[in-house]
Amino acid sequence: MDRDDIILQEYKLYTEQKENFIDRNFRTNRFYMIAVVVIVFSMIYTGNVIFLHKISATLLFSFLGIAASALWWMNVDSYNTLIKIKYSNVIEAIEEKMPVKPFSDEYKGIEEFRKKKVFMFSDIQKTIAAIMALFFFAVCVSELTPIVVVIIDKVKGLI
Repeated sequence: MDRDDIILQEYKLYTEQKENFIDRNFRTNRFYMIAVVVIVFSMIYTGNVIFLHKISATLLFSFLGIAASALWWMNVDSYNTLIKIKYSNVIEAIEEKMPVKPFSDEYKGIEEFRKKKVFMFSDIQKTIAAIMALFFFAVCVSELTPIVVVIIDKVKGLI
């Protein structure tokens, strides 16, 4: 096997790894989307369940939703960073030794497209995660408000 064959084999291996990584990214995003939907439905169906000290199931699910949304946002951001830096840069470096540079050309095309201020799929995912986090935060505040009011009334009664 000569040097060019070795470079081609490394290139094939790395591009396959990149595609597997992207597939794993989509599966992870699907998991978070399903988790958020399950949390919302759980909030709907357990809205009347009250635990100790007037803590509702809705409040607990809203905290869980905020956490899931934050993790989703961080996950999308991490995958994007790894795909852009780890895989794209390495593939582009390997392509420098090849006569054709399809990934480098594709990346240049994406960068030009991105300069037009168009949302990419990852931007949409992050936006959905942020919207869901805000939704869960609003529910959390609406559930905490009566509890805080009761605590303030008790403190005023003690004074």
